[in-house]
Amino acid sequence: MGTPISMSSPLKHYTPETLLAAYEKMLLIRRFEEKSGQLYGMGLIGGFCHLYIGQEAVVVGLQSALQPQDTVITSYRDHGHMLACDMEPRGVLAELTGRSGGYSRGKGGSMHMFSREKNFFGGHGIVGAQVPIGTGMAFAHRYKKDKGVCLSYFGDGAANQGQVYESFNMASLWKLPIIYIIEDNQYGMGTSSIRASANADFHRRGEPFHIPGRIVDGMDLFAVREAAEWAVAHARSGKGPVLLHVKTYRYRGHSMSDPGKYRSKEEVEKMRQENDPIEKIRNFLLDQKLTNEEQMKDIDKSIKEILIDAVEFAQSSPEPDPVELYTDVLIPS
Repeated sequence: MGTPISMSSPLKHYTPETLLAAYEKMLLIRRFEEKSGQLYGMGLIGGFCHLYIGQEAVVVGLQSALQPQDTVITSYRDHGHMLACDMEPRGVLAELTGRSGGYSRGKGGSMHMFSREKNFFGGHGIVGAQVPIGTGMAFAHRYKKDKGVCLSYFGDGAANQGQVYESFNMASLWKLPIIYIIEDNQYGMGTSSIRASANADFHRRGEPFHIPGRIVDGMDLFAVREAAEWAVAHARSGKGPVLLHVKTYRYRGHSMSDPGKYRSKEEVEKMRQENDPIEKIRNFLLDQKLTNEEQMKDIDKSIKEILIDAVEFAQSSPEPDPVELYTDVLIPS
């Protein structure tokens, strides 16, 4: 149960073309988050802002195994998930800056944006709230018999919330098609997961509910995709929920207001130098001669142009009309 997913072949689930596309998506998320941090520092993004830098292989690897009818829900560290669901960078950035061109028309900000067209259902600011909602989405898949699977992402801190285990019980009882993904980036808001959890073997949290669990190296795109294939096949076949304990690492603080003094700079730098998920794929592509330095430069240039366009769109998009205060609000009759 606790054995990490192993790979029979690095390219078992990717062609050279799809692997290059996955690398490009990971790099887009990295550059988007760096730009978001810059805009936050300039005062152009307000409220909270939780960056995904370092965790890119998790969502890109998992999303690459999905089908069009599958659904995704996550926590407030959500920008990377949006981009992995193919939501437009300009729409995401416009929402971050509170503009009407954003996915929630400027009313949701960093933590609350959605896209029904992309089957992305948030972005949730309450710790662990997305887990029971995702369980309900999995029930909808089963009810509609559409062969869909729901991916519900949450963090190591949220893994200690009570509603998580209520959801586990119902999902197992009804054999719902859901994959619970614990993105264990090793730290909660300011405390390491091993200090906040009596048992940090998160892959075993589903055992009392007969939910199979696996440990996954979240800094390795190939390992994540291998785990995704197994989990999706299990859930889609009607066998019920799956729990993935994905071990990853965030390079920045919990949010933009977190200086991260609870860990050393040396620790972060060591992870960057020895285990960066994007550099691993870049080096693999070059070593296997699946691309070249010139193509890599073209990808980087293309992403920079995408982000320049996104910033221009966000800054030129108007602020929401005051009437928007009264839309999307459920008023009892």
